[in-house]
Amino acid sequence: MSISHPNHAPWTREEYERTVEAGSFQPGDRFELVEGVVYDMAPQNSRHATAVRLLQKALDAVFGAGFDVRCQLPLALGADSEPEPDFAVVSGDPRDYRDSHPTRAVLAVEIADSSAFHDRVRKGRLYARSGIPEYWILNLIDGVLEVYREPGEDSYRSRVILRPSETISPLARSQAAITVGDLIP
Repeated sequence: MSISHPNHAPWTREEYERTVEAGSFQPGDRFELVEGVVYDMAPQNSRHATAVRLLQKALDAVFGAGFDVRCQLPLALGADSEPEPDFAVVSGDPRDYRDSHPTRAVLAVEIADSSAFHDRVRKGRLYARSGIPEYWILNLIDGVLEVYREPGEDSYRSRVILRPSETISPLARSQAAITVGDLIP
């Protein structure tokens, strides 16, 4: 659900960050800025929360030193977007981002149940346009992992659907393998 007023010009990331810092949103509310529109993020049901924990364990095991596995934290992607993907794997250490959010990631992951359209269309377009080389959607509705690679101007050129018995090797850690079924609650 969008909270931007129809007559409000598209939000800039700078304007959005000032609004957040001013405390204009209620404590506990979760919002994100995608392509100039502020979206209200739905509360997590228990299945989504379980998927977050399973992904956290798997990504932490695969990505070690030299990477920061960020869970539901902002990415600064251009002048009009500051999404909070379920996971973003970025280069470096958490302290590297003390003064500003990362502007790139080697992998972005969203967990989709009620948010499938938003994740596939809006966020997929944003992540591709931002040059994120790999984007996963853990589709809880169908029990599959959607893997998007080869970012283009407005979309990814490659899309593969993996079933629970299959494995995925992240591009940035091609020697590792994660069984899709281990990610599904």
